[in-house]
Order: sequence, then structure tokens, then C-alpha cells
Amino acid sequence: MKCKAAIAREDVAEFGWSEVELDEPRADEILVRIAGVGLCHTDLIARDQFIPVGSPAVLGHEGAGEVVKVGSAVTKVGPGDRVALSFRSCGACRSCADHMPSYCQHFGGLNMSGARPDGSKAVRLDGQPISSNFFGQSSFAEYALAYESNVVRIDDDEVPLELLGPLGCGIQTGAGGVMRSLACPAGSSLLVVGGGSVGLAAVMGGAVQRCGTIIVVEPHAARRDLALELGATHAIDPIGNDVAAAVRDILPDGVDYAFDTTGRPDSFAAVLASLAVRGHFGMVSAQAADTTITLDVNSFILAGHHVQGIIEGDSDPDVFIPELIAHYKAGRFPYDRLVTTYPLADINRAIEDQHAGRCIKAVLIPDHGKGEAND
Repeated sequence: MKCKAAIAREDVAEFGWSEVELDEPRADEILVRIAGVGLCHTDLIARDQFIPVGSPAVLGHEGAGEVVKVGSAVTKVGPGDRVALSFRSCGACRSCADHMPSYCQHFGGLNMSGARPDGSKAVRLDGQPISSNFFGQSSFAEYALAYESNVVRIDDDEVPLELLGPLGCGIQTGAGGVMRSLACPAGSSLLVVGGGSVGLAAVMGGAVQRCGTIIVVEPHAARRDLALELGATHAIDPIGNDVAAAVRDILPDGVDYAFDTTGRPDSFAAVLASLAVRGHFGMVSAQAADTTITLDVNSFILAGHHVQGIIEGDSDPDVFIPELIAHYKAGRFPYDRLVTTYPLADINRAIEDQHAGRCIKAVLIPDHGKGEAND
């Protein structure tokens, strides 16, 4: 079938907008009409080939929409079902068996290879196969092919369908990092570095967990103000300030838990200097391959610090996404306050606005044939 998609090309800073051909679903595939797709930092580092998915490519991995057609082996969903799309996992390795699919032993090949496991590509541009299957979906398009392991059926129709996509990666990463990975107990203290969508989801996760003190570090004043409205108790501007000293002015013994969304080595140092004895530090941001963290080994050992890498908030999407929706409906997790919508064809404007701080979480809405394809 033909549809329109945003195309990432090597050495081209902006996405193009073109008509592509999408395969009919194979036996294990699910064709989804995309209603909305979140814009995530991971899409941009894949565009820039920090994740070597190949180019040209259709990216996008926070899709949501309605099932149009399913392959003969699919039993989980059927035509007409509302679905949120997340990452793909094999379902058979030890991590998947332990309900930790984000650590699937085949995660890289299933999500970031730019092709199906057999090497085939589901999307063609001008008759030539291009990289696709990104996170088992490639949802920067009007339609996407997905799989049983990365679709979550949403029976509740009260949440706007286009808002479900960000739950599949960025929002579940931030919330899950605090609610599942770190599992902050009630009354504990939490430091969140970065007030973008992942960081603010972590703030809301901390509020759901009933953390006693939630400190956010963020340079944009509007995002600091929003963090305070969403549950943070304190907000620190890192520009011109010693973050660790500011944290210890609030909590002289340091914080119990810290969650960094920036991936910046200077942030790592500030976080480690802010941790209480036996404090836990979780980090989520994907960075260039040579990004390192430096530890003072003696201080690290003597303080009993824990440092933890986190993928997708340790989420099992079939369980955690419905949980987040329940918190949203109860008013405990108002993640829609982070969202600004754009036409999918305006993806480059959305990226510019997100970088400039004019929006927090861009959600791109396909027009399904109302616009003209161009590249």
C-alpha cells in the first residue's frame, strides 16, 4: 500500500516528506493506521546515525492508532482495536521470561537494525527498500507495521488515541524509572535532572509514589514552574549554580534517589555529589558511544552508592501502560499537559520548537491524505 512518511536521510538535517510503499502485513505483523506519534530524542540520534539504522529511513517509535489488518498468526488484536505501540522484544529469552522485555537479549536487532530479523525491509521509496522496522513500527508515517510483542491493546476509549503514543517510550521511561526501576518508596527523596518530557514524567512518577521531597534541575524557567505544578517540591536552575550545593542546602544528608535524563558528564558528577549514603542513581539518556562516567572509587565504595542504567523504565508495556492510563484518568498523572500537537508533515518545526524549549513533548498527527507528498 502507499502512504506518506517522514524520511530521514544521511547528512541531511531535516526530515523529508514523501510517498512510500508499505508491505502488506506478513503472518506475524499488524497494520496500524497511525493517529499520533511522539517525537523522541532517540529518533533524532537515529536520524543522525548515532544509532546506525541506515539511511534513508522511516523512524518513529511512539506510535498509537487503530488496527487495520492482521496477519494469519496474530491473535492478540484485531481490526478496529485501539493500540499503543512500544518497543519490540522476542518473548523467549531469560529477560522476557522474567517480565523485563526492555532487556531482551535480542533488543538491538529487533528494534534498531532498520530491518526485519530476516534482513528484509517493509518500506520502499521510489521502488527501493529503505530502513524501517524501527522499534518494530517506524511510525513517522500514516501507517505502520507492528507485532504482537509491541502492541498494547487499549480497551478504554476515554483517552484520546493520539495521546497514547508517548506512553510507549519517553513517558514510560521517566515514570517507570522512578516507579519501577528505582521503586522510590513513600517519603523518600528524589532528584530529577532535566525537565523535558522524560524528566517531568519522572516527577509525576515521584508524586504517584508519594516521595517526600522531589527536586528538579532544569534551566528553562517555564519547565521549572510546570515541574512544581506536577509534584516537585523544589526546582533548581543549573545555570550559574552549584547543583550539588543547592541540593544539600535542601537536604543536608543528600538525596535517596537521583534520576538523570540529560546524559551529560557534568550532570553525572553533580548527581553523585548530591547522593546520600546508600543513595541510588539511575540514568536513561542514550549518548554517543564514547560518553563515559567518572567515579571516585573510594567515595563510591564508602558511601555504598548504587549506579543503574535504565532502559524503557524497566517496563512491561502490556502491564505498565494501562497502569499509567489509570493514573492519568484518576488525575494523578496528567502527562497530557506536556503535549503539543503538530501535523506529521511539520516534523521539522516540531523538532525546532522542542529544541528551543517552546514545547515539551511534540506529538505528530498524520493527515491521512490531506497534504501533498514532497521531498
